[in-house]
Amino acid sequence: MANNNDGSESQQNGKDNFRHQEVGHKSLLQSDALYQYILETSVYPREPESMKQLREITAKHPWNLMTTSADEGQFLNMLIKLINAKNTMEIGVFTGYSLLATALALPDDGKILAMDINRDNYEIGLPVIEKAGVAHKIEFKEGPALPQLDQMLQDVKNHGSYDFIFVDADKDNYQNYHKRLIELVKVGGVIGYDNTLWNGSVVAPPDAPLRKYVRYYRDFVLELNKALAVDPRIEICQLPVGDGITLCRRIS
Repeated sequence: MANNNDGSESQQNGKDNFRHQEVGHKSLLQSDALYQYILETSVYPREPESMKQLREITAKHPWNLMTTSADEGQFLNMLIKLINAKNTMEIGVFTGYSLLATALALPDDGKILAMDINRDNYEIGLPVIEKAGVAHKIEFKEGPALPQLDQMLQDVKNHGSYDFIFVDADKDNYQNYHKRLIELVKVGGVIGYDNTLWNGSVVAPPDAPLRKYVRYYRDFVLELNKALAVDPRIEICQLPVGDGITLCRRIS
């Protein structure tokens, strides 16, 4: 998760710039005014009150740029409904904005296995999730996801059991996640990998001035994108929503 305001943000008035920084400006659009138009016309008017509350709470967090953007939250919510997902997984939760977007879209008996290394951040959003009446859909597990995925794979009942999986975690492990998740998602199910355009740095020249963490993770994102593009087990669609999301539909 990352902000793409690396000095290239178009000049808007101070109010708009502050608003974007506050909520985690993830848009890859070159025009802040156009992004603000999308938010104010199509996203905010339809944003559930609970998601608005959690977005505003998260905006006060010192790491607020890690949150899923509001337009991506809306996209995930609709995607869950379009594919009629019921059994889902999320790796990388933070305060739970995308988790709430998923939980609200699932049927009452839907389930989300949510994994993150930091329970404290999750508990910031938990009161909002509980108030929204969807906490019963969530099973939260604290700790690194890879060992838990390996344990799940030992039980054949878990193979092909997930309708949708969303990954927004450590980019250097994305390919390790994919090796395991492709076995856990059902044929016809979808895996969504977030930040696959990584601040737009995937097309930056080698000598481009990039923040240290952006430069470090860029190579991992590039390698993931190359691997997904040639993986015969999936169909893919990469979208410039938020910081880039790649949808992988398992076909075999």
